[in-house]
Amino acid sequence: MTVNLNELVKHDASEDCPVCRALDFTYAVVTPAVASWEQSNGFPKYSLAINGAAALLGAILEEGVSRPLLNKVVAALLDDIEQQIAEEGVLGGPTQGTA
Repeated sequence: MTVNLNELVKHDASEDCPVCRALDFTYAVVTPAVASWEQSNGFPKYSLAINGAAALLGAILEEGVSRPLLNKVVAALLDDIEQQIAEEGVLGGPTQGTA
C-alpha cells in the first residue's frame, strides 16, 4: 500500500478530517500518557517523545519513503503546529471540542 504523506498533513478542520482526528487523539490521549509514563519511570521529560517519534519516522524510512520527502512533510506539520500554538496563545488557550 502506498501512503501519500502530503495527504497526512493537509486537513480541513472538519469533524470528518482524519488528520484533525489523529491530532486530537494524540493531544488528548497519547501526549498525557507518554508524559505520565516518562515521569513514573524516571525518564527525562520528552525522552520518549523524541526517541519514539524518531523510531516511528525510521519505520517510514524503512518503508522506502525518502528522507527529503519525510523532512518536508514533518517541517510542514511542525509549521502548522507552531501556528496553532501562536493562535491559541492569542485566544487564551487550546481549542476545545474540535474534530
